[in-house]
Amino acid sequence: MQIHMKSLSIILSLAFLAACGGGASQPANNPLPPPPPTPSITTISPNSAVAGGAAFTLTIDGTNFVAGSMVNFGGSTPITTFVSSTELTAAIPASGVASTGKLVVTVTNPAPDNGTSNPMNFTVTAAGPSPVPTISVLVPSCAPAGEQFIDAGDNQLTVISDDTGGIFSAGSVVRWNGTDRPTMSNGSVNALVAQISASDIATAGTASVTVFNPPPGGGISNSLTFTINAGAVDPQLIAMDPAGKFVYVANLGCMSGVSGYVSMYTVDLTSGALTSVGPPVPTYGYGAYADTVTLDPSGKFAYATNSGDAFDYGDGADGAVAMYTINSTTGALTSAGVINGDCSTLCFPSSVVVDPSGKFAYIANGGGGSTGVAMFSINSTTGALTSVGTIAAGDTPNSVAVDPSGKFVYVLNASDSPGSGNVSMYTITATTGALAAIGTIAAGTEPVSVAFDSAANFAYVVNFGSNDVSIYAINTTTGILTSLGTMTAGTNPLSVAVDPAGKFAYVVNFGSNDLSTYTINAATGALTSTGTTAAGMAPTSIAIHPSGKFAYVTNSGSNNVSMYSIDANTGALTLMGTIGT
Repeated sequence: MQIHMKSLSIILSLAFLAACGGGASQPANNPLPPPPPTPSITTISPNSAVAGGAAFTLTIDGTNFVAGSMVNFGGSTPITTFVSSTELTAAIPASGVASTGKLVVTVTNPAPDNGTSNPMNFTVTAAGPSPVPTISVLVPSCAPAGEQFIDAGDNQLTVISDDTGGIFSAGSVVRWNGTDRPTMSNGSVNALVAQISASDIATAGTASVTVFNPPPGGGISNSLTFTINAGAVDPQLIAMDPAGKFVYVANLGCMSGVSGYVSMYTVDLTSGALTSVGPPVPTYGYGAYADTVTLDPSGKFAYATNSGDAFDYGDGADGAVAMYTINSTTGALTSAGVINGDCSTLCFPSSVVVDPSGKFAYIANGGGGSTGVAMFSINSTTGALTSVGTIAAGDTPNSVAVDPSGKFVYVLNASDSPGSGNVSMYTITATTGALAAIGTIAAGTEPVSVAFDSAANFAYVVNFGSNDVSIYAINTTTGILTSLGTMTAGTNPLSVAVDPAGKFAYVVNFGSNDLSTYTINAATGALTSTGTTAAGMAPTSIAIHPSGKFAYVTNSGSNNVSMYSIDANTGALTLMGTIGT
């Protein structure tokens, strides 16, 4: 049988389509998916290092990176962090740059996006001669004899150079009076951290601190002096225990941002003289600026504020509150813990006070905002603080006080606007300690301290910027303040106190190095000036003994406490002597 050629052609075509699994209705072209993108490196930073250098972070910029991308550094696979599709970082250990040479850097993507990038060269060069180091700052630059630097057991000294060009090397060593101390880098090319022993600061005196760079090159740096003080320095606030047996002083320390301490004293109840109780104790916690210290009415617990560390020399920057128990026989403080600030509850705490019942503590936060005042309940057995919330205050709250009746709280707001300082007023919920705002009232410029007469009828606020005292009447039912005018003080007044009988008021004048003294009109609250009394350099605070016989003033410039006797009839002060902090 013959088959027509045209029919044969049709049959063969149908057979071909059948073999290919298709028909006339199926698409003729089914494109394959594109291959996965291959990673590509554009730059690496840094692209070189000196042999024997420290560990560092390598940044790789490029394209097509994924979460599982892995960096290969000279044949090793360091820990890689995915930042974005165009950036990776790799943690290069010191062993990775121990020897000179060129190392190849690539990036490999995992399956199914596997692929390896183009190579980039990383150069490890030989170390040149070390320079002779220069040092400019010690942190801290002093410490009390027999005490730790900042935290318990810390005693770590940071040595800083102004030269940021790699002045220190892996072999740099800090020397204390010419003797090597264990030294490590703090992660910076111009800073070292040395471990100083307790015996190094056991007695008052000075130490010479240098840095030695090993050869090739190298040598010994210039010398800086570390001072071991007989006590703490830069006293800020003084507090008296309710029984009048002990006195406590909060000290900033020798350098902004570090070394806050509390000094302790016993009081001779006959002469009023103070005697130091051992070395001062650290205030611990984040940063320093140990501004204030206060005691609970039972005399069992003490609390100190660290208002924070703007330069972050320490562990953090948001401040802290240190808690202590008090030895009822010796007055010595023992740490009972610390609450570090995180600006949720505590934010640059600048002042702390305990209410007369001993149940609640209130802390003014200089950070302001929603954490203006932090409220705490107090464990009557341990003294531990438990947050019961926060309440807003004004702009830059820097001092908090509870009136003698224990019903009202007042917060002084320095304000960032000149001349607009004010006082926030609150009532206390007796069962919980929670505060309820009842308004504000104007004060002078930069109000910083408040005191009350013993009957809780009047309040006196010193204004650092306007050099005066604002006088208020207290509504004993509502807590609302009513202005009664002002009284002139000295230059830059910082603190005010009223004697227990409510007869005399005393204002510490930081700028004029003296105390303004006043008599109080018991009926009207008016102040009448009775003169001034010399203080030490840059006085900061005052406390009156419960007997009304003695007054104590901290002098930040002369690092001591002035002790005065008080004339019971006139309120006049007579200097009895001073004692170091």
